[in-house]
Amino acid sequence: MIPNINDLELNAVEVTLPLDNPALLKCNKRSNVVAFLMRNAFVMATMAGIALGFGLGFSLRHINMSATDVKYLTFPGELLMRLLQMMVLPLIISSVIAGMSSVDKKAFGKIGLKAFSYYMVTTVIAAFTGIAVAVLMQPGKSSRTSSVPSRGNAEAVQTVDSILDVIRNINPSNLVEACFRKVRFDLCPSMHPSAPIDGTVLIPLPGTSDGVNVLGLLFFSVVFGLILGSMEDEAKPLKDFFDCLNKAIMRLVNMVIWYSPVGLVFLLAGQIVKVKDSGEIGRGIGMYTLTVATGILIHSLFTLPLIYFIITRKNPFRFMLGLLHVLTTAFGTSSSCATLPITLYCMEENHNMDKQVTRFMLPIGATMNMDGAALYEAVAALFIAQINDIEFGLGQIILLSLIVTVASTGAAGIPQAGMVTMILVLESAGLPTEDISLLMIVDWILDRLRTTTNVLGDCVGVSVVQRLHVRTCVADARFSENISQM
Repeated sequence: MIPNINDLELNAVEVTLPLDNPALLKCNKRSNVVAFLMRNAFVMATMAGIALGFGLGFSLRHINMSATDVKYLTFPGELLMRLLQMMVLPLIISSVIAGMSSVDKKAFGKIGLKAFSYYMVTTVIAAFTGIAVAVLMQPGKSSRTSSVPSRGNAEAVQTVDSILDVIRNINPSNLVEACFRKVRFDLCPSMHPSAPIDGTVLIPLPGTSDGVNVLGLLFFSVVFGLILGSMEDEAKPLKDFFDCLNKAIMRLVNMVIWYSPVGLVFLLAGQIVKVKDSGEIGRGIGMYTLTVATGILIHSLFTLPLIYFIITRKNPFRFMLGLLHVLTTAFGTSSSCATLPITLYCMEENHNMDKQVTRFMLPIGATMNMDGAALYEAVAALFIAQINDIEFGLGQIILLSLIVTVASTGAAGIPQAGMVTMILVLESAGLPTEDISLLMIVDWILDRLRTTTNVLGDCVGVSVVQRLHVRTCVADARFSENISQM
C-alpha cells in the first residue's frame, strides 16, 4: 500500500520540529486558549448576556415605553423563568429520593446519623448567618424606603400561625395537592364582643395559596428514599427509576441553563427600563455582593473552624491549609461534584481519613451539604424582599430559614443549578421571581464562593464525624470490656 503524501509531510514535520520551535509553541498556545474558552464558555456567555442586557436597557431608557412594551421586551426572559419553574418539582423529588435510597444501611447505622446531624446543623447555622447578615446590613434598602407601621397583636398572631403553618405544610393531607398548593392562614375580620368600636377583630382562618409545598414534598421524599434504601434488592426497580429520572432531569437542567444568558439579556433590560434611578441598581448589587461575601467569610473562617476545634481539639487553619488544592479546584470549577475526586484523594492521602467515612460522606455531601447555597439563598431572598419594601416578621424569617435549608439540601452540585432552587425559595416565600435577573449579574462569582464553602464544609464534616465515630467505638469497646469482667 502506497502511503499518502500528506501523511508523510505531517510525519516529517513532527520529527523535524524542535520543542522550542515558534510554530509549535504558537500551536500549543492556541490550543490552550481554545481549551480555556471551552471550559469557561458558560461564564463568558453569561458575562456577554449581562453586558448586552445593560446596553439594551440603557439604550431604551430614553424611550417612553409603556407597561405593555416592557412586557413584550421581557418575554424571552419570562420563558427562562417558566423553564426554571418547570424543573423545580422533578429535580427536587428525584434528587432527594435517589440520594436517600442510595444510603448504605450498615453505614447509615454506624455513621449516618452523625453525618446527617452535622449536615443539618451546619446548614441551619449557615441559613441563620445569612439572615442575620442581611438583616444587619440591609443590602436592598434605599433612602426612599418607608417604615412599615406596627400591627401590634395582629403581627404576633401572624408569627404564631406562620410557625404552625410550617408544621401543617410538613404534613400535607394530599400529596398531589402539595405539588401546586400549600397551606397558608389568612387574617379575616370577625365579630367579637371585646372588639373596639366597630365590633370586629382579625382572626386567622385556614386557607391555601398557589405554589409548591416544598416542606411537605421534601419530608415525603426523604422518608420514602430512606425506606427504599432499607428494602435493599426488593426496591431495586424503584431505585433505578429514580436514579435514571434524576440523571435525565439533570440533563434537562443543563439545557435550560445554557438558554439562561439569552433570557438574562431581556430580563436585565426590562429591569433597567423600569428603574428610574440607574445608580440605585449598582449600589444595591454592590451591597448584595458584599453581604453574601461577608456571610460566607463568617461561616468559612469562624463557624466551621470553631466546630472543627470543639470536636477534634486540633488547629482548624492548619487543617484548611492542607485543603488548598481542593478549595482552589472548587473555586475554579464551581462544582462540588467535579471536585469530588480531588476531595477524596486529599482527605484520604493527605489527612489520612478512614475510607469508610470518606466514601460514605463525601458523595452524599456533594449533593446534600450546601452551606454556601443556604447562606446565599437566605441573603438573596431578603435582598429581593427589601428592594420591594416587603417586611419579614419573626415567623416569616423562621419559615424562610426552613425553606432555604430544605431547598439547598436538594440542590444539585453543578454550576448554576442554584438558579432552580432560588426560584423555589422565592416562590415559597411569596417574593417576585423576575427579580432573579438582578442576582444573575454577580452570580458567576458568588457561585464560586459558595461552592468553595460547600466543599470546605464537606471536608470539615468528614473530620468531625470520624472523630465522633472513633469516640463511640472506643466507648463501646470499654463498655464491652467492663461487661466481660463482671
